[in-house]
Amino acid sequence: MVEFGIFNLMGYRQASTDISQTFEETVSVVKRAEEGGFEAAWFAEHHFSNYCVCPSPLLMVSHVAAHTQKIRLGPAVIVVPLYDPIRLLSDIGMASALCGNRLELGIGSGYQPYEFDRFSENLDKSKFKLNEFIELMDEAFGKETFSFQGEITNLPETSISTRPSHPPPIWIAGDSEFTHRMAAQKRYTPIITGRWGGPEYLALQRERIANSYLLEGKKLEECPMGILRFACVTENKDETMEYLENARYQLRLAASLRSRAEVMDGPMMIEKQVPEEPSLEEMEENLPVGPPEVVAEKLIADIRASGASHVMLNIRAGSSTMEQAYRTIDAFSSTIRPIIDAELH
Repeated sequence: MVEFGIFNLMGYRQASTDISQTFEETVSVVKRAEEGGFEAAWFAEHHFSNYCVCPSPLLMVSHVAAHTQKIRLGPAVIVVPLYDPIRLLSDIGMASALCGNRLELGIGSGYQPYEFDRFSENLDKSKFKLNEFIELMDEAFGKETFSFQGEITNLPETSISTRPSHPPPIWIAGDSEFTHRMAAQKRYTPIITGRWGGPEYLALQRERIANSYLLEGKKLEECPMGILRFACVTENKDETMEYLENARYQLRLAASLRSRAEVMDGPMMIEKQVPEEPSLEEMEENLPVGPPEVVAEKLIADIRASGASHVMLNIRAGSSTMEQAYRTIDAFSSTIRPIIDAELH
């Protein structure tokens, strides 16, 4: 059975945006998603710009846990190299306890030079730091007391006081053979993003991951996988194109941050066109945006192409509205998911 989650980037497009309102609206969206039968809610981590105003997804998990009852909650993802590893272990354990063991732990090595420079961290060493943290976490969460000797962290016999009684499921994001082979080795769930591509793009990504799994002696079809997709139920062509323009805005900011091409105006990033980016019409063809039946049809194609067991829906993009978010969640519950379940099961 395919599960669905709501993804919360928590960015903004207008300089006058009230950040506290952004957090309040995120809580409201997650509560609506829980009522609508979504299995999980995910919270991004980024720093120093309007691209995302959530610097601590574990803090957001803990806050939202107090306003929900059953929906699983997770960072997507913690940028591990930007943390003190021992403090991060303790924070993970505390978040797990505060949300009643509903925590889904998403981790990654990061990709934005703009962030790493301002934390005085070397992006080139990020995968090494992630790998050592994973070894450390295995020891810390697997035993009441442990010692550890690594290149970054050295600990005498130690106990993590918040060690979770049931360590959370682990998800790992990244677009590299290292990340995919780590997922295969540890039986973590890999997360991939379709960006502005369609099912063909997702199929190519799946093939790359499957090759990494084979190198580890594993078959990807026997393992879970998560995908991240823009999605929105719209009522007419104009609204569809407006939403897609907001999605393109978000993707342009991400591309600038990925390639160290960001241009800032105070806290606001300046939108820059990406070379060879698709048109809005091509994005309309690729992405699950439109009437409920169209969204369902395109999500079915995405799931079949990727083999996903979990789909994260990024509904709020740029300056898209709460009305659109609520409408999409409600239509998902009443129309979209029943179509998907009937078609895939």
